[in-house]
Amino acid sequence: QVQLVESGGGLVQPGGSLRLSCAASGIIFGFYTNGWYRQAPGNQRELVAAITSGGSTKYADSVKGRFTISRDNANNMMYLQMNSLKPEDTAVYYCSASRDPSGYWGQGTQVTVSS
Repeated sequence: QVQLVESGGGLVQPGGSLRLSCAASGIIFGFYTNGWYRQAPGNQRELVAAITSGGSTKYADSVKGRFTISRDNANNMMYLQMNSLKPEDTAVYYCSASRDPSGYWGQGTQVTVSS
């Protein structure tokens, strides 16, 4: 059974940092394209950052230069380092793993940026 479990969310002040983690079981993370998505109330789920099996990364324009996605293949983990957080980064953050035709999601972790 495949499970993706996010952790590391919480409340942080504007300008602060958080690191999200995603632990995978039942799959080998490095064989998949992995991504972080977020969904704010009333909005559609959007891609924040992704990393391919080969290690190539891409970011949403809104987080470029502030967020960094990484993966630890040895420990089957993925991370999202979030710096210079803004109130508009507030959302539930989800990790994903996809390799056609399969796709998996975590349950999400809340990130709230507020003073």
